[in-house]
Amino acid sequence: MQMHQIKLSGVLITFNEEENIERCIKSIKNVCDEILVVDSYSTDKTKEICLIHGVRFIQNTWGGFLNQKNFAQDKAEFDYVLQLDADEELSPALEKSIIDVKTNWQSDGYYFNRFTNYCGKWIRYSGWYPDAKLRLYDRRKGKWKGLDPHPSVHLHGTTEQLKGDLLHYSYTSYEDHINRSAKYALQSAKAMYQLGQRPSNFKLVVSPAFKFIQTYLIRQGFRDGFEGLIICKTSAYYTFLKYMYLKLITKGKTI
Repeated sequence: MQMHQIKLSGVLITFNEEENIERCIKSIKNVCDEILVVDSYSTDKTKEICLIHGVRFIQNTWGGFLNQKNFAQDKAEFDYVLQLDADEELSPALEKSIIDVKTNWQSDGYYFNRFTNYCGKWIRYSGWYPDAKLRLYDRRKGKWKGLDPHPSVHLHGTTEQLKGDLLHYSYTSYEDHINRSAKYALQSAKAMYQLGQRPSNFKLVVSPAFKFIQTYLIRQGFRDGFEGLIICKTSAYYTFLKYMYLKLITKGKTI
């Protein structure tokens, strides 16, 4: 692919992100030629903060992560997009990498590792790092696909890895992590059911145990200390709930 200079749209989706959105906007303002925020009718100060920083702000009724991310991508001014979550920001090293690649764009998309802060601690193991994400890409070659609440960009083209981390400020409390895991497990189960997937007792029993072994032992979650134990146990809990909810939905039970 011939090298060329590009203009870049920073794309964010939000709902009640007043605690995070300013940090995210500030981190991308030097690399993006426009910043677009697609908001799901927040009831906090998200809109006011966005307008103070001069971003393009539009609202769209929430239809799930997958639909909202594709909607936001389509509304961007430029074909080249950097799509982040509101609780993420660019590290200085990643900011420099993106600035450099804007003047020497050679691939259809670019990966970078996400580095997560969990309850005040940066997590280096537990299956959370390195966590490569494809978030910088040509939208003509890529689209968000997969299951809610964790879709990803599927790209038809070439990719490269950039230096620098995407910093992710995830959960501020253990309770928040557990509660959101239950919420996301139900969303995943509903999405799986709509795709025709059906549960088995084997997966309900074995998958949670395997998830813990994979994250705590194989991916060395024990090296993250107490936080690593909580992360890995909650990942197993999420896996159990996902298949339990799928089984209940299949049986026609009310959840």
